[in-house]
Amino acid sequence: MWTRLEALGPVQYPAEAKAAVLVPLYRDSDGRVRVILTKRPEHMRTHPGDVVFPGGRLEEGESPEQTAKREACEEIGLPEGGVEIVGGLTPLTTRDPGNLIVPVVARVQRPAQFVLQVEEVETVIEPMLLDLLDEDRWRTSDWFGQTLWFYEFDEGIMWGATAFMMREFLHLLRG
Repeated sequence: MWTRLEALGPVQYPAEAKAAVLVPLYRDSDGRVRVILTKRPEHMRTHPGDVVFPGGRLEEGESPEQTAKREACEEIGLPEGGVEIVGGLTPLTTRDPGNLIVPVVARVQRPAQFVLQVEEVETVIEPMLLDLLDEDRWRTSDWFGQTLWFYEFDEGIMWGATAFMMREFLHLLRG
């Protein structure tokens, strides 16, 4: 699976980018590739309860890679030296069309224990990439005239921009 990461393009730097997320991948002790997702607390002002990639707003002078890495380290305690950027996905918006997000894909070193920024992260979800590649686990639904993808975990549902990014990533891996 690692060898298929060369299908990724470089990280894009659109001038209008407002945020970046990290698509963190690691191998577990059995050699399976896993993705790290987070569930946002229900009290959040934006996207409450959503299953998302770690990320956030670009700070003055930051690149999307710097933002994605900083946010993942702050939100879930990834070791700063344990993040290797391997490429990017297509920048996209959420329900707010003025919020362009740059997805940054990285191989990461999973910490022995996640340290959650509880104001922004309720829990960490670590699905196997093989499960996410299983089309039978995905469903679609119409939402205001658009077809959206959904993937259910015990902890919550991945949908919207995060599911779109994940679907693009999975498509690139399939070739």
